[in-house]
Amino acid sequence: MNLLLLPGFMTDHDLWSDLADEFARVGPVMYGDPSRDATIRDLAERAIAAAPDRFALVGFSMGGYVARAIARSVPDRVCALVLIATSARADTPAQVQRKAAAIAHVRRQGFTGLSRSAILQSVHPARANDAALIGRIRAMGDRLGGAVFQRQAGQVRASDHAQLGRIACPTLVVAAAQDALRSLDEARELRDSIPGATLTVIDGSGHMLPLEAPDALAAAIVPWLRSQASGASTIGS
Repeated sequence: MNLLLLPGFMTDHDLWSDLADEFARVGPVMYGDPSRDATIRDLAERAIAAAPDRFALVGFSMGGYVARAIARSVPDRVCALVLIATSARADTPAQVQRKAAAIAHVRRQGFTGLSRSAILQSVHPARANDAALIGRIRAMGDRLGGAVFQRQAGQVRASDHAQLGRIACPTLVVAAAQDALRSLDEARELRDSIPGATLTVIDGSGHMLPLEAPDALAAAIVPWLRSQASGASTIGS
């Protein structure tokens, strides 16, 4: 089974580094590039153009919006979908205002990296003094830079809740119990609205599940993906 991994806001391939060996047990891995497009639709179209004929999608946070757009656009090519720490909700007015203010600040002052307060909001409170973890998150933002920050922060994040019923592939939703950015209610909405979807909740992690709890995340995702691959092989035999 081919895997296409889609990162979240101001994250890159390093988001998945601690899961690479486990994902390799499932099949060849491709990494989506979130750096060159300003809309969910364009991100999805770029990923589709680069993807193999059949593949499974793993989308984290913003990447979950992109993954769902792909699954609806090319349902015949997507054999499984994993949604991590994501939502079908639109940005709230307060979120829109904060993003606009951040973009305006970058345009005036330049991009100096993700703020410590923003990074701390994305991790479990117990990891607030984890210099290595904080450094990895900051380094991803630094690599992507100010232009990408403005494109991603400027996205119009619309709700796709009304379209969740169109997702036809097997779907696993994974949430973090202590996620301050995406609530368990948002994860349950995805589970309840995508036909046949299941939900796994991982305790002891904030929003950055692939970095904070890679072992637990792999234990939730990899056996499920392998079972989907096995089922597809049986059906095709």
